[in-house]
Amino acid sequence: MNLPAPAGARHVQFLQLVISGIAQGCIYGLIALGFVLIYKATETVSFAQGDLMMLGAFAGLAGMTMLGFPFWLAVISAIGAMALLGLVTERLVIRPILGQPAFTIVILTTGLSDVGRGLITMIPGIGTETHTLPVPYKDQSWTLGGLVVSMEQTAVIVVTAVLCAALYALFKYSKLGLAMQASSQNQLAAYYMGIPVKRLNGLVWALAAAVAAIAGLLLAPITFVHANMGFIGLKAFPAAVVGGFGSLPGAIVGGLVIGIVESLSGFYLPEGFKDIAAYIVVLIMLMVKPNGLFGEKLRKKV
Repeated sequence: MNLPAPAGARHVQFLQLVISGIAQGCIYGLIALGFVLIYKATETVSFAQGDLMMLGAFAGLAGMTMLGFPFWLAVISAIGAMALLGLVTERLVIRPILGQPAFTIVILTTGLSDVGRGLITMIPGIGTETHTLPVPYKDQSWTLGGLVVSMEQTAVIVVTAVLCAALYALFKYSKLGLAMQASSQNQLAAYYMGIPVKRLNGLVWALAAAVAAIAGLLLAPITFVHANMGFIGLKAFPAAVVGGFGSLPGAIVGGLVIGIVESLSGFYLPEGFKDIAAYIVVLIMLMVKPNGLFGEKLRKKV
């Protein structure tokens, strides 16, 4: 006969699930940030964010294992390389087709995502295997009462908080951030005011790719590095919808909502609900609050 767990144990178990959901939600939120940044800058949706995350994880792996870089140098190099890739992609691929119907860029970025995944799988002995990212905090944890939190989860939560604070400072206090905000609100007016809109769009794509790389480097110690890890972007898109597609804070909050709901439903609900929880939340949000939790109610003037 199975006896129910004591109330204290149930509370610890619940908190454990919430912390796990927060960590996973931070990953969703970081990828969703890329969706929102690009949408605010160009009013287009990039479905390559998930695979940019995957490429960032592989770049970090290559730096640590093949090039022999120390951990921090490999991380910085991977983020820099992905930022450069985002900048080049915007300049050579995205910019020439701006002004075309929205589905054109959706198809293009989906194609770029497939190309990136295909190129990785073509690398012998690397692309088709599952790899462990050798981070210095691997398999470490700390305890508080009966609560056990891994260092991988702690790193995800702390880095996400620091990155959010840095982005807030960038958009609130720097000239670059203010110019990006002006461009996102009204590109034509920003252009007439002397703001280099095209250059800013390139920087936004670079920033979105760098954030995706950070998400990949944080996720890799938890789920390993493999070519299909980019499919997590399919969960990040609902996070952007839940938070509001024009809101940067909404992307993080939406990611946390999706992550926590997914974690709790995977434990308390029948098997299979975890895989569809994100999409159920999106359906409910679209019925109750179509603009998302922090979405703008008014259309932007262009």
